[in-house]
Order: sequence, then C-alpha cells, then structure tokens
Amino acid sequence: MNAHQTHIQLASENSYIIYFGDPDALDISPHVSATIAITCAQIKQHFGNRLIDLVASYASLLVIYDTDKCDHLWSKKALRSILEAPQAAHQDSGHLVNMPVFYSTTYGPELDLIAQSSGLSVNQVIDIHSASEYRVYAIGFAPGFAYLGELDERLAAPRLATPRLKVPAGAVAIADRQTAVYPASSPGGWNLIGLCPTPMFNPEKAPHMPVSVGDRVKFNPINEQQYLAMGGQLYEL
Repeated sequence: MNAHQTHIQLASENSYIIYFGDPDALDISPHVSATIAITCAQIKQHFGNRLIDLVASYASLLVIYDTDKCDHLWSKKALRSILEAPQAAHQDSGHLVNMPVFYSTTYGPELDLIAQSSGLSVNQVIDIHSASEYRVYAIGFAPGFAYLGELDERLAAPRLATPRLKVPAGAVAIADRQTAVYPASSPGGWNLIGLCPTPMFNPEKAPHMPVSVGDRVKFNPINEQQYLAMGGQLYEL
C-alpha cells in the first residue's frame, strides 16, 4: 500500500494510529489485512525495544511506544519511513493455522437454526463452514478474540436479540459474515455452532495466541471423542 493511502494520527502521548485507506470508511479486504500484517512485522523490527504494543483492526493499526526510549517525532518519522517503503502484501500472506472443531447441535445450539434458516442440512452447514479459509482481520473485544472473515453468505446470521450471560471458552460462533472462537467464558451474542479445544489465549505462553492479524484459519471437523482427547471440555449452556 502506498504512503498516500495511509494516514497517521496522534492517538495519545505515547501512541499513533495508522489508518489504511479512508479513515471515515471501513475498508475490509484481504489486501488491507495483509498490508497491516506486513506493517506490524516491519514496525517490530524497526522499533525493537522501543515498542510496547501493536493493536491491529480491520483497517487501522495502533502503535504504542516507550517514551523513555523514543519521542513522538522519532516515532512518526520511523512510521512514515516504514509506510513509504515498497510492500508486497497479497491475499495469501500470513500463516495458515488449522483448528479442530467439534460441531454439535447440543453444544452449538444455533447450528440447527442456521441450517433451517439457510435451507441446508446440518452436515451441509458444517461442510461449508469448514471448507473456507478465514483471514484474521482483527483481535479485540477480549484478549484472544480473533475476528475471522469472510463467512460464506449462506451461513450469515445476525447476532442474538438477547445475548447470553455466559458463553463457554472455546465456543465457535457466527455473527453476520464473521466467525470466531471465544477465548474465555464471557457474555456474548454470537450464534454458537460448536466447540474448539485449542486455547485462544495464554498469557504465560509466547506467543499468547495461536493466530495473529493477517493469518488464515481453517477449521477441521472432529468428533466428541477427539475433542475430549485434545483437552476440550463439555459445558451446559
């Protein structure tokens, strides 16, 4: 992405936010996501221990730096230099991460409802959901919550009118044309279709998450016995 397509704005005394494209229009695309992922890697390399954190979203990137090691002038100049450098972002960048899913109408109560509303069988919904590769567009809402898209439009479903007070950790869910795995037990209004045994966030492990912005996720169906053997737990909803 060329520098003229990006906008750098001061976000706080120790952070800048970079907008990729028009800051007033949410630009959701694999190309933008791949560009953000490449930019993250370049910032980490260039800033080194001056960097505190990077928070990526669909079309923006928050850069938080250590003011004891650099000031805002140095940081903005460094960011401009990175953004002006040629980039070769493309749709297939990032790692491909395979994640197992125990699809179940018992532990994913909206699986049957999505099948009914789309005119498909439950098995067809599973086949469609597990056939695609989903790009990690953003991480937010809770530590380890990765927004994955875009979901096949046949499976698109609005958020629940009344959110659940408690969604279990590992729940695989759908909202509109996005899908995700809940990293921890929390309230939530997404449609549940199954369970994933892969922990989505571990603060004691490096990296903390199995995926990063720009990666691609492929879901692989497993049965209940395989799910339990991988350390998964069954919950009452």
